[in-house]
Amino acid sequence: MFGYPKWRAWTVIVVSVLGLFFALPNFLPKDYYEKNVSESMKRWWRPMTLGLDLQGGSHLLLEVKMDALVKERLNSLADDVRSSLGAEKITDKIKYKDLSVGNDGTLRVKILDASKKTEAKNRLSKLEEGLNIEEKDGYLYISYSQEALAVMRAEAISQSIEIVRRRIDEMGTKEPAIQQQGEDRIVLQLPGVQNPQEVKDLLGKTAKMSFHLVDEETSFADAKRGKIPQSSMVVPDENGGTIIVKRAVVVGGDQLESAKVSYDENRQPAVSFSFKKIGARRFGDATKQNVGRRLAIVLDGEVISAPVINSPITGGQGQITGNFTVESAGELALLLRSGALPAPLEVIEERTVGAGLGEDSIKSGMYACIIGAVLVFAFMLWVYGWFGMFANIALAINVFLIFSILSAFGATLTLPGLAGIALTVGMAVDSNVLIYARMREEVALGRSPLRVIDAGFENAFTAIVDSQITTLFAAIVLFFMGAGPIRGFSVTLGVGVFTSLFTAVLVTKFLIMIWYTLAKPKTINL
Repeated sequence: MFGYPKWRAWTVIVVSVLGLFFALPNFLPKDYYEKNVSESMKRWWRPMTLGLDLQGGSHLLLEVKMDALVKERLNSLADDVRSSLGAEKITDKIKYKDLSVGNDGTLRVKILDASKKTEAKNRLSKLEEGLNIEEKDGYLYISYSQEALAVMRAEAISQSIEIVRRRIDEMGTKEPAIQQQGEDRIVLQLPGVQNPQEVKDLLGKTAKMSFHLVDEETSFADAKRGKIPQSSMVVPDENGGTIIVKRAVVVGGDQLESAKVSYDENRQPAVSFSFKKIGARRFGDATKQNVGRRLAIVLDGEVISAPVINSPITGGQGQITGNFTVESAGELALLLRSGALPAPLEVIEERTVGAGLGEDSIKSGMYACIIGAVLVFAFMLWVYGWFGMFANIALAINVFLIFSILSAFGATLTLPGLAGIALTVGMAVDSNVLIYARMREEVALGRSPLRVIDAGFENAFTAIVDSQITTLFAAIVLFFMGAGPIRGFSVTLGVGVFTSLFTAVLVTKFLIMIWYTLAKPKTINL
């Protein structure tokens, strides 16, 4: 094929056509794309998503409240301490008092028999890995080691990011950016969301749900006098009162499989739920053994409902009723479906980027790309004539390929990403300059036109690859060491390295060989 290998020619044609095809959605009017492209086609033929700085939206910086998480874990540990010290055999019991969780991240307990402190320490150290046990002022102080806290923090951040993502996705927010910042913070960017209050309300709820049997034996009078069994606790209800429930969890919210809005027998909004297999068995056994007793549903430390168990519930399904509206029932169902946060999240920074500012950023970025491209095009035409035109066509295909790759992978284009594209436009013709410089050397030596073309590409190839590899290394370092906008810049720069190499070496020579076949020049004028 005009002195050019067929496989290379077809590679250039196929890749260029696919690049133009997948880049096209970025240049179609938005209304036309939304109305005329089918939903199934939109899943794989789509424009790049614009980042927060290009289309406006909300930026939230969330902090995972580790103090609350540690306190909750210590409260759970306190139940284990009660079980460990109060063994089944009366002879194995270790008497204690003043078991309480402090605000300093410690759990303290006083062992009444000094001779059994060593045994108590041994029992308590086996409850959980990573515990520090110190004796001070007659008390044993239990806390988590720094290593255990680091593991706890990492797990909490990972779980929180996943649950935040589920909740945001359930709301229908498109292309949120969620990533960790520092040790205990999460950055949440919501393109197109100008009022993040609904999101903040949703993320402000931990949504920890559990089922507890109501303690029918302990009266409120006893509770006021502090005479509550260690196996029970006082929990506020949604009406401002209190209910005494058993500490033991019948079924935890982690066993929920699904939750959705439904209606009770009075046609009032409610939330229907179903358990996973293990949860369904536990729930069925508990309701079978406690018919006639009340079962409290505790959400974030508050009883939202405490219905009477009229009959065993063995189907693994149930319903939460109360003073719900359709909106509040839908929100609760969403929270239960997405799962409970391991710790509360606090919004410590909030910014809103206006849509108008985003449009200005797009215009500025596009103007920069256009002006840069025009200057490059003009320079190449002025210096290299027809060969400059071939380089310019290759450069245009290069830009289309960058857009198509970013679109195909669902990348988000940010303002630094636009800067990366503008930089690629300026750098992409460097390879052509190297090739043409080598070709001039061959012309000066009096070589034939075909030999000039082949030698120019062969002799410049090593230098081109070396320069592109160094740029690629810089892009990789920026990607892994940077965050947010810096990554957007590195992605476009890295993609530009591969597309520039393809267009400069293959596309440009393909165009030159077509010209050589048609024009059959006697000499090369560079």
